[in-house]
Amino acid sequence: MSDKLSIDFVSDVSCPWCAVGLASLEQALHKLEGEVQAELRFQPFELNPQMPPGGQDITEHITEKYGSTPQQQAQSREAIRQRGESVGFTFRMEGRDRIYNTFNAHRLLHWAELQDLGAQHALKKALLRAYFTDGKSPENKEVLVAAALEAGLDAAEARRILDSDAYAAEVREREKFYLDNGIHAVPAVIVNGRHLIQGGQPAEVFEQALRQIAAAA
Repeated sequence: MSDKLSIDFVSDVSCPWCAVGLASLEQALHKLEGEVQAELRFQPFELNPQMPPGGQDITEHITEKYGSTPQQQAQSREAIRQRGESVGFTFRMEGRDRIYNTFNAHRLLHWAELQDLGAQHALKKALLRAYFTDGKSPENKEVLVAAALEAGLDAAEARRILDSDAYAAEVREREKFYLDNGIHAVPAVIVNGRHLIQGGQPAEVFEQALRQIAAAA
């Protein structure tokens, strides 16, 4: 049995490839059980830090940001849906209606990490499901509190955090750290603080990389 690997999963809860990447990473870790031990932490990254309250229509947003047509977006959405299905993550057939600011979700995830890494993992998955599977807004306080409760966290404390600016400075500091260290696209999976696996890779890619890193360590 090798030493435990430290995995930082840098991502946003409004990033579809982050949902795919996490499901793939989980599959890889499951296959490596008994061979490789890992401690997984979720680190903040905002795809749209300047997004105002209420968000923006998703088609309008992607057209502005990437210049793609609605038809291209539909093809991309279907490709992502199929990739999600292949790793056990369900995307809504109709996709997302709007894109939102996710800063408060990251504040809750930071708090969850301080409570328990298992609870942080459960909260991350609950937030991804709320947005991509159920079509709920990750900006909505009630959606965030419900996700915290689903993850086994204290709902009253989650609400108190959301009503304050708790952990805002800590989240901004971590976001800056990853941006300053060259992370400009997510998911970015950083193993032992120095090995980068970029993008929503297939489970086999994660499995092979983690096995090699563990053997070298």
